[in-house]
Amino acid sequence: MKKTDIAMIIFIAGLSVLLAYFVAKAVLGDVSEESVKVKTAVPISASVTEPDPTVFNKDAINPTVKVVIGEKNGNE
Repeated sequence: MKKTDIAMIIFIAGLSVLLAYFVAKAVLGDVSEESVKVKTAVPISASVTEPDPTVFNKDAINPTVKVVIGEKNGNE
């Protein structure tokens, strides 16, 4: 290869890198110019409140008990 060919390849590669940089900056935007507001987390307290007595009482339905409606089949 001649020196002019190598110089042309280096010039085209450099130009391509610059073009790709500006296109990426235009598409993605500049990160340093954007401001972001972040919500702060609410601390977890160690206090526990009592459950609602209308829902959790001794007469409430137990959802873990299997309920069969109709005739019971023998192959269960």
